[in-house]
Amino acid sequence: MSDWTHRSVQANGQRFHLVEEGEGPLVLLVHGFPEFWHAWSNQIPVIAAAGYRVAAPDMRGYGRSSKPRDVDAYGITDLVNDCVGIVEALGEKLAVVVGHDWGSMLAWTCAWTRPDVFRGVIGMSVPFGGRGLLPLAGISSLGELKPTEADREAAGDRVFYQEIWLDGDGLAAEAEPDVYEFFRDQLFSFSAAPYPEDFEPPQIVGADIDAVRESIKTGGAIVDAGSKFREALISPPDPMPGWLADNLPAYAAEFERTGLAAPLNWYRNLDRDWEELAPYEGKPIEVPASFIGADFDVATLWGAEAIQKFPETVPKLFETHIVSRCGHWLTLEQPEQTNAAILRFLDHLDGDSSQS
Repeated sequence: MSDWTHRSVQANGQRFHLVEEGEGPLVLLVHGFPEFWHAWSNQIPVIAAAGYRVAAPDMRGYGRSSKPRDVDAYGITDLVNDCVGIVEALGEKLAVVVGHDWGSMLAWTCAWTRPDVFRGVIGMSVPFGGRGLLPLAGISSLGELKPTEADREAAGDRVFYQEIWLDGDGLAAEAEPDVYEFFRDQLFSFSAAPYPEDFEPPQIVGADIDAVRESIKTGGAIVDAGSKFREALISPPDPMPGWLADNLPAYAAEFERTGLAAPLNWYRNLDRDWEELAPYEGKPIEVPASFIGADFDVATLWGAEAIQKFPETVPKLFETHIVSRCGHWLTLEQPEQTNAAILRFLDHLDGDSSQS
């Protein structure tokens, strides 16, 4: 990490801290929630060594980047314009955009709405969900329903987890009394580590969509009104998994400093995002793309129907790769498998002279 450049750029009226390394075509790495540039620490040197210029920013509301107070400042149009502005601030005209979690939803949208800037896209964890951004199989996989309507459809007489995240101070109030403990348990709970070695993960590619729909309705994403998200988290054993021990100090230190209030504003705009993306409904992603999911990642499972629709929605898809024995934190839990899938796409993309 000592050779990496930390710098700030002005883009789209905001300040962005980013880490960069390497020379060559630009690859923009867009982290998810609740993360920051460090989520890509296992990918930055590998992609740079393959002949690319890599930039990993703290996104709007995170880390050392700007944190507007207005909730409406975190809509999808602003976030796409942030990514376009960062590319321009780095003196480039084109980039490959790679995103994980919320960053995947943003990366897909960048490629969908600004193919003039983003020549290729890799979505990780969350498949392309159209104007709904987060696909829920059998409920709303391409934004058929407004996000809050999809959440209500999934939850029935209970509540979708995001509702308790956004209730008042919500998740921020739950996490901030002990950020280290919260991130320890949150990262562990959504990884593959809690599952026994002989536990078979659910089928994702070719999954039965009715079964996935029922798993959403009966799984941990649907909770009782008044519940606390923190109550459902699992504490890791001692010693904790190596990937968690290696990264937890950085996550805890960053969010002890910044808190979670601003990042949660990305979720508060989902219905408005759905409205803003209406003009693109039914339009496929025009640039080459790849999807990297994980076999124990609930977000990938929820996207099973969206994956099945890739031939229509992402016609230039290179591959769907499901990382094995991995939960939600692909870049941390299984960096070698993740890096190999990223490099395969980059090799594919730059072997096509029509994209150069």
